[in-house]
Order: sequence, then C-alpha cells, then structure tokens
Amino acid sequence: MDFETVMENLESLGKERSKKMYISNGAKEPLFGVATGAMKPMAKEIKIDQPLAEQLYATGNYDAMYFAGVIADPNGMSEADYERWIDQAYFYMLSDYVVAVTLAEADIAQDVADKWIDSGEELKMSAGWSCYCWLLGSRKDHEFSEEKIAGLLKQAEAEIHDAPERMKASMNNFIYTVATSFKPLHEAAIETSEKVGIVELKRENKKPAQLNAHENIMKQVEKGRIGFKRRYVRC
Repeated sequence: MDFETVMENLESLGKERSKKMYISNGAKEPLFGVATGAMKPMAKEIKIDQPLAEQLYATGNYDAMYFAGVIADPNGMSEADYERWIDQAYFYMLSDYVVAVTLAEADIAQDVADKWIDSGEELKMSAGWSCYCWLLGSRKDHEFSEEKIAGLLKQAEAEIHDAPERMKASMNNFIYTVATSFKPLHEAAIETSEKVGIVELKRENKKPAQLNAHENIMKQVEKGRIGFKRRYVRC
C-alpha cells in the first residue's frame, strides 16, 4: 500500500466527532479524526514499513503521524530519528502516545528516555517518563535497574507538584505503573503515591483534573492485577 492510498483511506475513515475530540486535546489541522481502532485493518495489511512511516509522519497530519507510529520499525530508527520525531510532536498525544510508544519497542529505549527526562523540554520530558511507563508495563522486571527506577520514583515525588502540566500526568502515571507492573518496587511506589497525594492538573478550556495514583493503585491491588504486563506496546 503506497502513501497516497494510505492518506485516502485515512481521510475516508475520518469522523467529525473524533476530530473535535482530538482538537479539544491539542491537535491542530490538518487531521481527519480517525479512531485508532479503525486503523487496524490497514495496519494488519502493511505490518512494518519504515519508509512509508517516515512519509506519513512528515505530513504533520495528526492521523497520519499516529499511523506512522503503528507501522514504524522501532529498531530501524536511530537516536537521531527519534529526536527528529519528538521535535515534530507538537502535543502530548504525539509525544506520549506515538513517539514514546514507538521508542518503547526499541533496544535504545531506556538510553533515549533518560536523556529526554533530563532535557528540560516539557514534551520531551513527558515522553521520557511515558516511555518508561510503556517499558515497565511490557518488559520483564530483570531488564531494569532497580536502583534507577527507585531514583526516578524519588525524582517524581520531589518534582511532581511543581512540574509542567504534561509532566505531572506522565510522572503520576509512572508512579502508578511502577506500583502495578514492577514488582521489586511495588511497596516503594505505594509509599510514594501516598506521599504525593492528589495532583491537580490544569487543562486549557477544561476544569482541572484531580490525579490520584494511590487510589488507582489500590484498585488494582484489590483486583489482584499486580505484575500486569502487556504483550504488545503498540496496537
């Protein structure tokens, strides 16, 4: 399937309701408003196609950029490629749910995520924290340094309330994910969530959101879902 055909198919799958929802979350024109589930038949047909993914991502069209992440070859991308993608990710649904998700399936994921967390750039930092969420939720515990994850927990505890808004959300999700998916630090993450308490997330043109990692962690404890791992990161 070539670039023109994919773009035509995406346009035909667009829904005004989805488009309005994406725009309300920060997406900008051009976009069609394609539900992620509607992309699956095309994704199954194409599987992995990095050159096509690059063409799609370069359009600046949100739906095309999202689909680029679905068909990208994570280990076929260099650190420079990921830097280019994150630089073009203009809002969190791209940084945290396209670039970070794609990176999470790459061998260089932790190295790149570490640099992004220390970058001082809001969407890069958010993507770095989010990447760790995707990693911890899918890879075996022994693939991580317990000392490093513990250090990130302490950093999240110290910085979350004064962090930029997107980082608040991704740090909160990190604490939750460590507690639910990384058994070696399950208890430590619960303690961190108690110390952090409720995090208020300000949102443009919306009421502030109240983030409560501790409450959500305890729901998973009650369901016996601690240690949960996804089989795949990308849809």
